[in-house]
Amino acid sequence: MGYREPPDRKSMHSQIVRDVGIRIVAGSYKPGDLLPPEPSLCAAYEVSRSVLREATRVLVAKGLVISRQRTGVIVRPRSDWHLLDPDVLYWLIQTRPPAEFVETLLTVRRIFEPAAAALAAEVASAQGVQAIVEAYAGMEAAQTPEELLEPDLAFHRRIAQATGNDLLAYIGNMLSLALRESIKLSSRHPDTHALSLPRHKAILKAISNRNPRAARRAALVQLEATRKDLSEILDRDVDPA
Repeated sequence: MGYREPPDRKSMHSQIVRDVGIRIVAGSYKPGDLLPPEPSLCAAYEVSRSVLREATRVLVAKGLVISRQRTGVIVRPRSDWHLLDPDVLYWLIQTRPPAEFVETLLTVRRIFEPAAAALAAEVASAQGVQAIVEAYAGMEAAQTPEELLEPDLAFHRRIAQATGNDLLAYIGNMLSLALRESIKLSSRHPDTHALSLPRHKAILKAISNRNPRAARRAALVQLEATRKDLSEILDRDVDPA
């Protein structure tokens, strides 16, 4: 069980991690702030000090706080947060305005995805390319935006995996959580399926043809088109008329 779901009473430390983590990420507790003292938090959550300290250890492991004797628990600078931790990333997504989240994610994707596609075109094994082909086939077979989601995510993960670089594969996997939310948003576009397939096919074709330059370019084109689609959706939400 992760910290993203409301816990039962048997796992109160999970609720504390989630509540305090969201408050830190949302800015209610700012870098340099002291968290409330142990007795206050124990009383608020009706838990023992051992449960509270277990929750604090999890927050420390996520880079959100540091615990110091005689001082207390201090919120760390944003630069120290483990932003690829699935929970921290999820909290960021949930606490940021959609437009801000989209811009942050697209900036990261523009740096990461074209380079990963180019490297995959250069070094991917036959099995790595086949895995991307199979993900694209799943996208083609999808009949609804909901069915399109998982193969679309797999397509991007498998490109990162096809680079043969374990760290790039890990980053690609961690980005899947944010990418899932982005794809859900873009799926509200009325032509999402028809628009998405040719863009992804161009990336697949370039990788299959072992053309790094074309793979990089196709990934960039796909991202710019995604930006346009998402902008249309967000603009419509702001001005529904």
